Order: sequence, then structure tokens, then C-alpha cells
Amino acid sequence: MSEQVQRDAKKTPQDYAKEPVASVYNDFGTSAAGLTSDEAAKRLRQYGPNEIQKSKKQSQLKAFLKNFTSLMAWLLWVGGIIAVVAGMMELGIAIWAVNIINGVFSFWQEHAAQKATDSLMKMLPTYVNVHRDGQLTQIETTELVPGDVFDLQAGDAVSADAMLIQASSMQVDQSALTGESVPESKSVDYDPGEGQFAEANLIYEGTNVVAGTGTAVALATGMTTEFGKIAQLTQQQTHQDSPLTLELNRLTRQLSIIAIGIGILFFVLAIFVVKYPVAKSFIFALGMIMAFIPEGLLPTVTLSLAQGVQRMAKKHALVKDLNSVETLGETTVICSDKTGTLTQNQMTVNHIWLPFREYDVKGTGYVANGKILRRGHHVHLEDEPELKTLLEISAIDNDTRVQQGNDSKEAPKLLGTPTEAAMIIMAEKGGVNADELNKQMPRVKELTFDSVRKRMSTLNKLPNGGLRINVKGSLGDMLSQCSDVLDKGETVRPITDADKKAAMKAEQDYAESGLRTLAVAYRDIPADQVPANLDDLTVDTCESNLILVGQAAMADPARPEIFQAVKECHDASIRIIMVTGDSPVVARNVAAQIGIVSSNQARVITGTELADMSKDDLKAAFKEELIFARVAPEQKYKIVSTLQEMGEIVASTGDGVNDAPALKKANIGVAMGVTGTDVAKDAADMVLTDDNFASIVAAIEEGRTVYSNIQKFLTYILTSNVDEAIPSVLFLLSRGLIPLPLTVMQILTIDLGMDMIPALGLGAERAEPGIMKEPPRAQTSHLLTKNVLWRAFAWYGMIGAVVSAGGYFFVNYLNGWPSVALAADGTKGYITATTMTLACVIFVQMANVMNCRTRNASVFSIGLWKNFKINVGIVVAFLILIALMHAPILQGVFQTGPLHWQEWVFLVCIPLPVFFIEELRKKIVRGRQPSTQVE
Repeated sequence: MSEQVQRDAKKTPQDYAKEPVASVYNDFGTSAAGLTSDEAAKRLRQYGPNEIQKSKKQSQLKAFLKNFTSLMAWLLWVGGIIAVVAGMMELGIAIWAVNIINGVFSFWQEHAAQKATDSLMKMLPTYVNVHRDGQLTQIETTELVPGDVFDLQAGDAVSADAMLIQASSMQVDQSALTGESVPESKSVDYDPGEGQFAEANLIYEGTNVVAGTGTAVALATGMTTEFGKIAQLTQQQTHQDSPLTLELNRLTRQLSIIAIGIGILFFVLAIFVVKYPVAKSFIFALGMIMAFIPEGLLPTVTLSLAQGVQRMAKKHALVKDLNSVETLGETTVICSDKTGTLTQNQMTVNHIWLPFREYDVKGTGYVANGKILRRGHHVHLEDEPELKTLLEISAIDNDTRVQQGNDSKEAPKLLGTPTEAAMIIMAEKGGVNADELNKQMPRVKELTFDSVRKRMSTLNKLPNGGLRINVKGSLGDMLSQCSDVLDKGETVRPITDADKKAAMKAEQDYAESGLRTLAVAYRDIPADQVPANLDDLTVDTCESNLILVGQAAMADPARPEIFQAVKECHDASIRIIMVTGDSPVVARNVAAQIGIVSSNQARVITGTELADMSKDDLKAAFKEELIFARVAPEQKYKIVSTLQEMGEIVASTGDGVNDAPALKKANIGVAMGVTGTDVAKDAADMVLTDDNFASIVAAIEEGRTVYSNIQKFLTYILTSNVDEAIPSVLFLLSRGLIPLPLTVMQILTIDLGMDMIPALGLGAERAEPGIMKEPPRAQTSHLLTKNVLWRAFAWYGMIGAVVSAGGYFFVNYLNGWPSVALAADGTKGYITATTMTLACVIFVQMANVMNCRTRNASVFSIGLWKNFKINVGIVVAFLILIALMHAPILQGVFQTGPLHWQEWVFLVCIPLPVFFIEELRKKIVRGRQPSTQVE
């Protein structure tokens, strides 16, 4: 039997759907009674467990070690080795410690993010009811094999690609595969349907039964299912470095070249100009090299990313990889699904049409939080009997129930289909309760919905002993079955062509507004005409000579916060492209309503059209406003890859397995945490815990903030490099007549200690006002820009250099200079002078770290003391300075000593002028250029 299955394995489920059930039984060596346990065990060994294999994750060891092998990390390892070789063991250990601490911190942050993501991953259903050995038994889904016959009911998840052999009122939510929010009706009869996975007699793994019951024979399991094939496609894609990683590597090379170049220059000058010994010149040059290497860059980048991750988590965006945070800030295009992301995924009736009157229905979602209005006034059903009839039919001809949450924060639970839920809630808003109505008019028979006649009917017993046939369905198919219409005053009269045209026009008008309609009709059977055998009441006898009551028009409402989120994207020059499995009409109207496109005349490209388009045609189409509707998985991938070829940074959202390839391909894949499949979450870089598009916009703001903070940090540390370098330049230019104002160990104390701690606070700075009014930074722009270099070297740096050099000469002045020579190396006066220079650099940097918190905005506008980490950093830097001055063990290592009161007065006067000079510059810039561009 197993050999027979293997021989026919080339057939797809779609091929089997066209064959008789008996032929499928024969090919799979099974029957309606299912497999035997022995045969099932053989097939389990042959095909393996019924599970979706996860992509192989990087080992914990590799994940840990990668944090110590970046270009900057290697530079620090080498720097530490050079320091040890040069005899500065303490320096080498300090540099290595920075590398180790940063690596451990980075690993811990990414590991924590991955653990949080793993906790969101939803596994496939644990159990399935299967027919084995002629009996119905419950087994784990991993044990399901091709040829197994299993039962399904509403609420069950489908555990295999299978063909239905029995079905009763079955409807399946296939949005995980198709993106289509409306459930598909299923039956045992083959019907190819419209689009992919639309076969009426096939059900697919990863989808969910929302109504009815059925029995099916498994055709494919595990990775051979459609779900598994797409997951495998996703796993085959290779990882690419993020733009931030590439930019940091570039920055590291730039700074390395600058540092080594300066080191060589100072080494040569020290030997040939100052006539320093080679050994001393080497140590001096090494100090210059280390001064220009930003040892704190990696910790600051990591902290900035980690802070961004934490802030994003509070805004319902869970990031799996730290570097993805900054990539979000570069996003130029968002390819967004519609259902549940832009909309609430809660179908809501908002209009009711009767042949002689229309009503508005207020409130959204699966909560009866609104009223039915006529001309703006609440209606009373005792005055509106025709409306009451429509509401009663809508409530009673319904298999769905909505369970409300225990409190306002708990979302309602839907047991059935969204369309029927909308009808239930509409009835409740009018005061009609389905459960109470069913007690008054108990159901005696149901004529289930099918995709051919597109109607559903229930037969309910009336209090007088008669029966009411309640019918709902597609208007076009309903009109041909109606002989009468319910008019004003509960008058039943023959339906006319004018009535039909009016109904069809109303349906068309609603459709053009993006609304779906459901028509409602009925017919009463007097008690004396009710047949003794209800089986005599068939579709043909019941669904004819009906009385048309009206229509309910419904839509999945937009999320209330989406309008502001879309506006923010437009302000930030970020393009939004809707990519949905829904119909073109609905997609266009929703996009226009929420502002994604400027009008409902925007071009809609369907999956069929997209399949025939070349890449060049698609690129040309992207030059105008576009919406994509009814697209297949590989087409979403095509959309994303084409945009990337056009130079766009693409964020793509999705929740189903059909979205996984596009999520993996996108620069930032964004999966839904509530409705998303485990395959989608595994492929994505970020998971939204609230499935809300607005959370993406908040995440983009954080991404931009991260990049801005890294530039602020870079400006700050390069500033102190100038403070450290200029005194050494004086030493060289004077040919040694001016002793070195700063020693090598003092320079490294600034870089590795007192500078780094306040600088880390810049990585935690919150977004500046107006950051989302700027366009995304160009991919050709870099961290080390002319603006950064100008501010760091020519402005902040020169101010600091003048002040620190002034402090050095001030101490010498107090000791008699220029009447006496500058204090020589090794003297007490020299120790005081170098300590003063060190202290001046630190006090200047206290002001500069505040200055660097904004580019051109006043620091007062964001709160002078709002950044706690910077405040702590300033205090810690001051305490370290005090320790260096007064701790004997540190005095010996760093050649420092205490200062006198005159020097302290000089120091205290430094920060405020430096701070307010920069505030004045920012004010002048704001006056000349109200809005600034991203650097």
C-alpha cells in the first residue's frame, strides 16, 4: 500500500480534487473507515512527522561569538595587543574589557528578543480526530499521515492538505494562505473557484474551520503541504547584512585610516622634529591612534539599539534582531496587508437598505456599541416593523455567535464567520437578541450555504404553528427567487422591475464605496400547509416565491488610529502600498478612505495582471499610485524584490504563510503577533503584538532616532579627540618647548572612562521634535558626514581645544610663566598642569554632551535634565576625575594630582559659556532654516 502512495506522489492535491473519492481511496490505499494502525505507523516512518520544520537557527555559541568579530571589535582586539606590547598592560586590559562587555551586552539583548518572539510562536493543533482501525480516535497531529481520514468541526485548525468526503455547512478561513478575509465555503463537490487554493472540496493545512462540520482524507502532510512548501521557500533565502552593519563597517574603516594616518604622522614628527627617542615616539603615536579610535562606538550603538528595542516593545513592536531597529528608520516603502493591519478585522454593518427607506448603523466591531439611525434619529422597532423583520431574519438565519470578553480590554471571541457576526451585532444594536429569538422561534431545519446558489436558509417554527423560511445571501441570486417585496406598512406586494433595479443600484452604490451587501428575504408557511415530513422541504420548494425585505451593507472598518499613522508616513515621505488578497473594489476604497491613495481612481493591479507583467512594466507602474489585490505568495515576493531593485528600503507586513517569502525578502519583515502564523513570525524581523499598522510608524520613528543618536555620539567623541590632539600639536610645533599637556594614559582615561559614560546616555536620547517630518535618509548618506565633522572638529572641538589649552597655560601662569619656563615633565607643576588640561577637557565635555542632545533644536525644548543616563554620566565622570586627583594609586598610574582653588574657579566657569554659545548657534540656524534634513 505504501508503495502505491509513493508512486502517485507526483500528483498534487489540486489534481486529486478533480477525481472521484473512490479513485482517491484507491491511490492512497485507504477507505472511509481510514487506515489501520500498522499501516499508519509504516507511513509515519516513510513520510516523517506531520510538522512544519523551523529554519535552522544559529547555534548559541556562534550567536555569542559573532558579537566579538565585527570590524570594530577586531580593531579593539588589535589595539589592546599593541598596548600590551608597548608595556601598557592596564590600557590593553581596559580596551579588551570594553570589547567583552559590549559583546556580552549585545548577545544578551538579542537573546532576550528571540525568547520573547519564541513565546509568541503558535504551534499547529495538538490533536486531531482520526479514523483508525474502523474507529474514531484522537491522536497528535504530528502522527497524521497521507491516507488518514479525519473529522473536523467549527473551531478546528486543519492539520493537513486534504480532500473532503463529507461536509455540512462548512466554511474555512483561508486567510493564512490567501490573505482573503472572507471564509471559503466548502463542499464535497469539485468547484475550482476563483484564485489560488479556492477548490471547494480541498482544505489546507494551517487554515481554520469557522463553521460547519466535515470529514476529509489527508493528501499531504508536513513539508509537502502548501503551507510547508512556502515555509521551505522562506528558509532557503540567505541572510544579508543590515544597512547599519554595512555603515558601521564603513565608519570603522574611515576612522581606522584617520587614526592610523594621524598616528604615523605624529610618530614621524616626534622623531624628526622633537627628536624624541623611537620608543617614546611610538607610545606617543599610539596614544594619538587610540585617541581617534572610538572605543565606545560599539557599546553606544548596542545601547542605542537596545533602548530602541525596549521602547518599541512598549509600543507593541517586538524586534528580533537589534540591527533591524535602525533599518526601520531608513524605510522608504511599506507594503502593507489590509485585513487586521489597516483595518480592525471586525466586519461591521453600517447601512441598511429597505425598498422604501435607508438606515445608518453606528458603532464598529463585534460589540453592540452603537445605534440604528434614520435621518440622524434613533429608531424604535415598534414604529419600524419592516426593519424589525430584517433584523430578526438576520439574527435567526445565523450559525455564528460572538462571545464578549470579561472586561473592556479582552477582545470578543468569534465563533463562526465575520459576515454572520456583523449581522448578529447589527440585530443587537436594534434590540433583537438571537438567543431569545431562537427560543421563541426554534429552528427545525437548515438549508446550508453553498457556493452555487450563494444562499443559506433556516426554517423556524412560528408561535401559530406555521413555519418561517428565513433566507440570506447574494442579492443577484436572491432576486430571481423573489416574487414579492415587503413594502411600507408591512404591505406585501408583487416585486416589479423597478424594485429590482432599485435594489441592484443600491448594491452597486455600496460596492463602489467598498461595502459588501447581504440580501434578506422570507416566506411563511401556514400551519395547515406544513408537511408532516420536513424532508419534503427542499431548496427548490423553500427558496422560491420569497418576499424581499432588504439588504445589509457592511465593511471591515479602518482602525481609528490608522488615519494619523498614514498622515505621519506621508509627512515622513514614506510610501504605503496596499498588497491584499481582498477584492479590487474593496481594496481601492479602503486605501482611498484612509488616505493611502489620493482618490478611489487609483490603479489596482490584480494578481492575474501582475503575473503577466515584466519587471520593467512593474517598475514603470510604481511611478504612479498603486494598489495590489488578489495576489499570490510569489507575487508579493515579486513586488518587494522589484521595489528593492529600484533602490527602495522596503518594510513588508503579513500574517499568513503566504506572506513569509516576502517577509524574508524585505529589508524589514513585519509579522502579526495576534493573527500571524508561526511561519510568518519565523521569517519576520519584527512582530507586532497588536497587529496594528500604527505600531510600525512608531517603530520607524524609533529607528530614525537610533541613527540620529549614533551621529550625536559620534559628534561627541570626535569632539574630545580634538581637545586631546591640539595640545599634542602644540608640543610638536614648539619642537618640544611646550611639554605634552596631556599624557597618553590621560588621553585614554578620557576615551575609555570619563567620555564614554556620558556618551552612552546619548544612545538613550528620545526622538527630537519633527524627526517624522523629514524624508528617510538617503542610502548614499553616511554616519560620518561633513556636518558631523564640521561640528565635531571645527566647532565643538576647537572651542574645547582653546579652553583646555587655556587651562594648561593658566596653571603655568599661576606658577610664574612666562617669566619662568613651562613646567617640565616629572615636576610637580607639570603634574598639576596636565591634570588641569584633563579636567578642562572633562568640563568642556559636560557641556558638549548636553549640546549634542539636539542638532538644531534648543536643548530646553526637550527638557534640560530629562535624560537620566546623561545626568548620571556627568556625575560619574566628575567622580572619576576627583578619584584621579586624590587617590594615590591612580595618581601614580595617570600622573595626576590635586588642583588649587584658583584652578577650580576656572573649571566651574567652563560649562555654561560653552553650552550657551552652542544654544546661540542653534537659534541662528533655526532662524535661517526652519526645517533641517536628516544627516
